[in-house]
Amino acid sequence: MPAAPDAPPPAAPGTTADAAPPAVLLDMDGTLVDTEPLWWQAASELAAELGLTLGEADLPDVLGRAAEHTAAHLRRSGSSDRSVDDLTGALNSGFARRVAAEVVPRPGALALLAGLRAAGVPTALVSASPRRVVDLVLGAIGPQWFTVTLAAEDTPRTKPDPAPYLAAAGRLGLDPADCVAVEDSPAGVASATAAGCAVLAVPSAVPIDAAGRVTLLDSLEQADLALLGRLAADRPA
Repeated sequence: MPAAPDAPPPAAPGTTADAAPPAVLLDMDGTLVDTEPLWWQAASELAAELGLTLGEADLPDVLGRAAEHTAAHLRRSGSSDRSVDDLTGALNSGFARRVAAEVVPRPGALALLAGLRAAGVPTALVSASPRRVVDLVLGAIGPQWFTVTLAAEDTPRTKPDPAPYLAAAGRLGLDPADCVAVEDSPAGVASATAAGCAVLAVPSAVPIDAAGRVTLLDSLEQADLALLGRLAADRPA
C-alpha cells in the first residue's frame, strides 16, 4: 500500500532513530585514541628500570589492563623492592606525560562520535585509565561527545571485571543488554560481555575472538548507526 501523502519519506539506512542503538559505551585507549603505543612505551620504560625487556608474551598483562595489574605484573617479573602502588604511580605518570604530548584519534572514531551525537544516541566513555588521563584525552578530542564518562577510580574494580560497563549502563538508566560496547582489547571485551552488552571490537594489538554477541571489524570507519542498531537489537530472548 502506498504511504499516505503526509507520511515522512523513509530515511537512508543508519540515519533513523529507529535504527539507532539505545546507547553506545565506548572504550578510550586503543579504541577512540591511539594511546596503546604510549602505554606500551610507559610500561617498557619502567620495565627497563627494573631490568626487564617487554615482549609479545607481556601483551596480555600490559595492553587493555589497569595500571595496577601491569604494575603487579612488572613487579612479579622483575627484581625490585618497589611496591605495586609505587610502580602504579610511575606508570600513570609516564603515560600521562606522553598523552599530554600526543593524542591521535583512531580512524573513524570522531566520525562515529559525531554520528551518534547527531542521532541523539546516549554515549558513555568507559576507560580503565585514571581520571587525569581521561581528562587529558577529553581536552584533546572534546568532552561534548559523551553523556557520561567513567575512569578507573569510578568503580571498585575495572576491566576485565564487568563493573565499569554495568556502571555506565546504570548511569544512563539502561539495561546493559540493550547497549553496544565498542572495544579493542580482550580485557575490555571480557568486561563488556560479562556485563551483558553486545560488543563491536576493533582489535588493536591483541587478537580477539568473535563469539556470542562479539562482532569484529578492521576499523571504526566500517561502523555506522545501522550496524550498531542491529547489534543492540540482536539480544538473547
